Amino acid sequence: MHGIEWEKGVMRKRAMSRRMVLEAGACALTAAAVAPPTARAHAEAGLGPNNEAVIRKYYAAWERKDWHPIDILLGDNFMFTSAAGDDHISKSAFKAKCWESQIDFIERFDLQRVFGNGNEAFVMYVCRTKNGKSFRNVEYFRLRDDKVEAIECYFGAQSSFPSAVSAGQSRESIDRR
Repeated sequence: MHGIEWEKGVMRKRAMSRRMVLEAGACALTAAAVAPPTARAHAEAGLGPNNEAVIRKYYAAWERKDWHPIDILLGDNFMFTSAAGDDHISKSAFKAKCWESQIDFIERFDLQRVFGNGNEAFVMYVCRTKNGKSFRNVEYFRLRDDKVEAIECYFGAQSSFPSAVSAGQSRESIDRR
């Protein structure tokens, strides 16, 4: 039996014993058995194909001040969590506590990073307010079937935007409420 080897950029034939071929075959079978399936490896190679589009539509609807697309993008069992006392609140509570109280302040979102794995994503953005202020947050998204199942919001540095962060509230003072 002959194998092929490279020597100084030149391909050469090399004699191989049956034992060497069997050992190589056993190693290849072992590697194939323990490696993740191709479909799983592909799905985890980055953010799912439609998920980035869903996320961008979500922020675009905030900028247009249009609840209808957001209502469609958020799943029926949507949950929102933040350090401002929003612990796994429902879609209707999110609309009342977050959308209705914040929509008049927001001018636009500058999405700095959108990255993830499969159906999970992190979004880092700078939100520009109508009064010329800005703040940075990171939000963790869980998505399924082109819907947002959950968002966890992590506030950036203290700012002048009306929020738990701008009020100088610590996690402990929020938890005591």
